[in-house]
Amino acid sequence: MIEGYMLAGPNIAEHIFKEKFIKKFGTKELLSFMDAWRKSFITESDIETIASWGCTCIRIPFNYRLICCEETFKIDEKGISFLDNVIKWCEKYSIYCILDMHAAPGSQNHDWHSDSNGKCELFENKEYWDKFLLLWDHLSKRYKDKDIIAGYDVLNEPVVPQNKEPIVKKLYEDVINIIRKNNDNHIIFIEGNQWSQRIEFLTEIKGKNICYSTHFYEPLHYTFNFIRELTYPGIVEGEKWDIKKIQDRTSDYYNSITKKKTPIYVGEFGINARGDHYGETNWVKDVLTVFDQNDYHWTYWTYKSMATHAFPDGIFRNLNNPPWVKREGPVYGMDNILDHWKTSKNEIIDSWKTKDFTLNKPLQRIISDFIKP
Repeated sequence: MIEGYMLAGPNIAEHIFKEKFIKKFGTKELLSFMDAWRKSFITESDIETIASWGCTCIRIPFNYRLICCEETFKIDEKGISFLDNVIKWCEKYSIYCILDMHAAPGSQNHDWHSDSNGKCELFENKEYWDKFLLLWDHLSKRYKDKDIIAGYDVLNEPVVPQNKEPIVKKLYEDVINIIRKNNDNHIIFIEGNQWSQRIEFLTEIKGKNICYSTHFYEPLHYTFNFIRELTYPGIVEGEKWDIKKIQDRTSDYYNSITKKKTPIYVGEFGINARGDHYGETNWVKDVLTVFDQNDYHWTYWTYKSMATHAFPDGIFRNLNNPPWVKREGPVYGMDNILDHWKTSKNEIIDSWKTKDFTLNKPLQRIISDFIKP
């Protein structure tokens, strides 16, 4: 799945970019674009690299549109083959993977990163609800005997009003039942409400091999670089942020563990790198220290992206500024691809490959230091 900032572009829903692309080049060329993206951005050598760091697991975010035809809702064998490939690479290099439905039918929140049209309709529309269950039924039947799959992160970052959390709970119970009816015993990761922050209501869900999942990016104005020149440790919006504050902010997770004896998986945490001039690696080190002390499991967000002025970026970062990035604007990132695709297609595809990206070595070293075999 493409999130806009990963290509140094505006954060618009993936389908909006695709619509612009089709309008200019047609559907056939869009299919060519997406095929090239999926074959270039993450390859077998990337999985080998991650395994060489000592990592034990990767989380694979995918759009539901990857695995099915939106019009007929039949399984798209070519699309799902990309998941098959990553799973095979994980088997080859002995690294577990978690399948993460990052964008669900009808959208689980109103934001661009769920490929939403600005509405959250999954929980209110029976058609979308049923399609969501149908997809996980298919994925479960396809992968239930794949031991290299650690489990299924069935829904990324649901967002509903607090008084509607029983609806999210009911959807999770339905999808758990669907998966277990297939004699599939993989771990099922269930994320909290409000961008995976509220997890208390998850303790009401019963079943074996279930793991609560949350995300941690606090304080957001610092980690995403929304307010410039904030430092860590330091003061953010009148609050002192240090390792004690991080421990306090994650204490609810620990309380949930002790209440139900269910593991916590922090599926996302990360920071916008600014040359480590503002304490970025100190923040990562303190976060991982707290996770380690409390026995939280974790995956870092994200592996690679274009270097941008805001939002989390990758362990690998592309620092270059080709015409299809053009950080100086006025049009920047993905929208520039529309202007340069016809004349620079091969160069654009080549620029997506990891060889054009720079490793953030201090960040990678810290992550490796906290990996437990």
